[in-house]
Amino acid sequence: MGILEEDIARVRETTDIVALIGEHVALKRSGGRFSGLCPFHGEKTASFSVNAQLGVYYCFGCQESGDAITFVRKIEGLEFADAVERLAAKAGITLRYDSAGATQDRRKRQRLTETVGAAVDYYHRLLLEDSVGGHARGYLRSRGFDGDAARQFSLGWAPDGFDTLVRHLYSLKFSRDDLEAAGLAFVNRSQKAQDFFRARLMFPIFDRAGDPVGFGGRTLSDDGPKYKNTKDTQLYHKSRLLYGLNWAKAEIGARDEVVICEGYTDVMGFALAGVPNAVATCGTALADDHVQILKSFTRHVVLAYDADAAGQSAAEKWYQWEQRFDIEVKVAALPPGQDPGDLWKADPVALVKAVEGASRFAQFKIDRALAAADLVTPEGKARAADQLVPVLREIPNELVREQYIQLVAGTTGIDHAWFKQAVARRGAPRTTGGESEGRRPAPVAVDRREEDALRWAIHRPELVVDWLDAPLFNDPIAREAFEHLWSADELHEAIEGAEGPARALLERLAVEEPMDDDEPETVRARLVVNIAGPAAERMRRQFLQDGDERAMQLATMLDQLRNGAHAGWAGGEGAAMQLVRCISSWTTS
Repeated sequence: MGILEEDIARVRETTDIVALIGEHVALKRSGGRFSGLCPFHGEKTASFSVNAQLGVYYCFGCQESGDAITFVRKIEGLEFADAVERLAAKAGITLRYDSAGATQDRRKRQRLTETVGAAVDYYHRLLLEDSVGGHARGYLRSRGFDGDAARQFSLGWAPDGFDTLVRHLYSLKFSRDDLEAAGLAFVNRSQKAQDFFRARLMFPIFDRAGDPVGFGGRTLSDDGPKYKNTKDTQLYHKSRLLYGLNWAKAEIGARDEVVICEGYTDVMGFALAGVPNAVATCGTALADDHVQILKSFTRHVVLAYDADAAGQSAAEKWYQWEQRFDIEVKVAALPPGQDPGDLWKADPVALVKAVEGASRFAQFKIDRALAAADLVTPEGKARAADQLVPVLREIPNELVREQYIQLVAGTTGIDHAWFKQAVARRGAPRTTGGESEGRRPAPVAVDRREEDALRWAIHRPELVVDWLDAPLFNDPIAREAFEHLWSADELHEAIEGAEGPARALLERLAVEEPMDDDEPETVRARLVVNIAGPAAERMRRQFLQDGDERAMQLATMLDQLRNGAHAGWAGGEGAAMQLVRCISSWTTS
């Protein structure tokens, strides 16, 4: 089930990709394309290029590429269908789906989003304007959060009524099924709908697209658990949600770094202290899905847990994530006993500096062990060495581990060989070889003449459409790219059908404007001479090896090509076209 292909194509065609990307990147016109600083990796020299005519982009630095839908997916962390729907809504396009069930599911999801949004508005009004929210307002002030902060994060107050929210939403024509499905109410033993949240400070939780999906509620008394979260619904999946990502995603991309903390007020504290790229999990431990989501925005992660939690965090998990997702994990050294939600009020500068001075995970744990050690007495050094061995053993990369062993050996004065033997005794973690999973391949170099022909085939196909053919390509990547390009109805279809280096080549060439001062006729002549000559020479050598008499015919035509080309590209075009016809005919015969 999905959106009809013709509607997806219509969204692509209707979207002004320059205006779309221009909302996030300052673009400057450069010839027939636009360029700017890449939003997907940090850079000082613009390597990000947009082709407005073809509706595609490509970064020559990090090789990120795609069309308008791809851009929205990556910049906002959306699924494909969500990105299409977002662009369709901006363009005023009504999407159709390939089944009635899919359409119904989308409508149901929209209804639930409206239900949660109405609850957000209601709780928010009670907090800011109603007397029942007075206690919550006092609590927020004690934590340093004023009315502006409450408005910025849409905070609310759930009153201690039996069905206060239920009755309010009924008045707005929402049904009991709506409230139950959105996780806002449950049916009690009396078969009546009852508010799920009561007497709690409410932190609305939005998905990465900015739609309200649920809540985290904090009690201000000793009754019940400290925090209560929305149960899993069609909208709310705690293992795939990060509090604050809807606000922080732009800054995460701009700074190429995400700060992960533990609580809702921690995210608020970071944002108000000048670190607006912070997020938190929603009442659950960080999971694979969370890391996968964040990886679409940045590969640089800073943990901002309190010092004890960061020190005790499962190192093996983080090291696995570093290798599996190709991320870099650092730890912000916060003062002991203080979380970001408290530190921002007391010393916001210290909070910012803690993030700026974050160190790699292994370095953080080693520094903590050394700071607590007695490095004066032999007994103290021995105890420190014993505590450092498990930390060193956790490091999976052999080369990295060796450097840290050298560091701690020099600091403690204990022999380097002793540390190596101690680490090896219980078996060090396996070092993973090769490239990390998820790393984008470097741009692949192909024959420049064949690459040039492909570039013109994309941008000015009328110059090559009557003669360019797959047998003329020798480079396998260029040939594969050509075959996808020629078998597709349009460029986007060709790119989507290709894989690996061939796809990367098409994506790059789509934003590289052909630069040539010659007339189109001269360009055409140059292309056919540069392609036909080498192809004919390859075929001649093969014929010679096979004892095929056609080798002599090719030799004669190649001489004609060379003699004609001495006078200019146009002089060799006739012989080149004759070679093209022979190659195509003899290849298929």
